[in-house]
Amino acid sequence: MCKSSAPVFLLLFAFAFKLETPSFKLLGIILVISVGVMLTVAKSAEFNFWGFIFVMLAAIMSGFRWTVTQILLQKEEYGLTNPFATMRCLTPVMALITAIFSLISEPWSSLLKTRYFDTRQHLIGSCFLMLLGGTLAFFMVISEYLLISATSAVTLTVAGIVKEVVTIVVAILFFHDRFTVLKGIGLGVIIFGVSLFNWYKYLKMRKTKSNEINDLSDMKQNGGSVKYVILENMDEYIDGATV
Repeated sequence: MCKSSAPVFLLLFAFAFKLETPSFKLLGIILVISVGVMLTVAKSAEFNFWGFIFVMLAAIMSGFRWTVTQILLQKEEYGLTNPFATMRCLTPVMALITAIFSLISEPWSSLLKTRYFDTRQHLIGSCFLMLLGGTLAFFMVISEYLLISATSAVTLTVAGIVKEVVTIVVAILFFHDRFTVLKGIGLGVIIFGVSLFNWYKYLKMRKTKSNEINDLSDMKQNGGSVKYVILENMDEYIDGATV
């Protein structure tokens, strides 16, 4: 349930860094989506204080992370507008931090004793699965960076919510998870919120294009007048020089 607050924190960071124009409409849409996510996971876990603190911190840092990623991808002065260049700079740092925490908290000494690495056949199979997972993760991260560079971190978050809906539907259809009325209401609210977001973005895009057309028309009109003045001044300059 706490994870459902991640889109709200991301939107607040986007407002703070001026990546999105503050709008009660957009805030309301994100709140609707968050409520839908909360309903889909309601009554599925017990409350734990430290778990609550860590999940909320993760939600806050997730919003901050994607906001900074959008700044790096869309601000040319940082030189990271290419998603591959951004990934090349960020991935080694993330891998190093993950490895440090893994060495501290996970039993690496007993890793070779497990059935995943006890024989050569299991070792090759495990390495193949890790390589496959790493390849899929690479393309997933690249697609996320491409989406952010072309749109925004808020759009990525909404797309991630759609992924959660697909996960829930697959779990119900193929793994026979229990489907409750509350979960169904949550899915409906999420779909409604995503539809509102798409409509909001469509109206904003149409307004932006209309403004660009008007600006272009004004520039053409002003440009014609400026060219006439420049030519007239040039004629006067030439006549003065001839005299």
